[in-house]
Amino acid sequence: MKLKTWMAVVCAVMGLMACGDKAKQPTKRKGYLNEELRIKGDSTVYGLACEGCNDSTIVLLPTDGRDPVPYDIIDAHRNGRVLGDIQIGDWIGIVVNKQDKHMADEVVNLDELKGIWCYIVMPQMRDYKKMSKKLQQRMMRDMPDSIKQTYLIPREYGFWLRRQWAAQSVGYVSEQSALEQESPVVYPQLSFFTGWHIWNGQLIVESATPVFSKDNTITTINPRKDTCIIVYLGRDSLVLSDGIDSRSYYRKRSINDVNVKARYIAEKLKKEALKKAMRQE
Repeated sequence: MKLKTWMAVVCAVMGLMACGDKAKQPTKRKGYLNEELRIKGDSTVYGLACEGCNDSTIVLLPTDGRDPVPYDIIDAHRNGRVLGDIQIGDWIGIVVNKQDKHMADEVVNLDELKGIWCYIVMPQMRDYKKMSKKLQQRMMRDMPDSIKQTYLIPREYGFWLRRQWAAQSVGYVSEQSALEQESPVVYPQLSFFTGWHIWNGQLIVESATPVFSKDNTITTINPRKDTCIIVYLGRDSLVLSDGIDSRSYYRKRSINDVNVKARYIAEKLKKEALKKAMRQE
């Protein structure tokens, strides 16, 4: 089977050895799970997918060094709660049924959940929300195409879920403050993500307000935790819901691929502003 990384290969081999020989079980797998960071009240069982997994059974090698444990996932499959494509060696989380400890209510492929997830945001004209619907329509209709092509550029926002429950924001486009103030459009505020966790099968995304100091260090205030239901998880697609609304994300392979066009336009505007300033001098 195809394993995702060299570490996954190592862990898969160790997992298979553990399936047949308890004495050879590793007691700690650096990079997969730090139990000390488990959120209070989280009863998710974490470990590695072991040999014997199929459409009706998940065999889990727990991270605490116990013997591999099989879980019935027939109902979980039927209810759409097997999230992600499970491969041997993948780091997964299982929500165990409260009445039957051998049955899984939900399985999440955490290795597949990790990565860069983005969605599209569009800018709005300044004071757009203060305008009447009629004025909004007229402004958009009368706006020259050149202005639309320059300023109405979609951006990619999102987060990067990393190892050891770390997270960071994705989608920031550097702009000079003067250019931002002169721009006829404004973009939504990009959240400052700091971490993520699983809590009984749900995704918790942590964010905060950044405070930038003169020595270029960053501290955070006003920490926040948003709990999301994982509606769908695929190799390149993710759907999260807060129970009322849902949002779809797509995967980006590299952070350098995010906002390529938006960064190009921002750099172009900076150069034009610099040329204009030099002519005025």
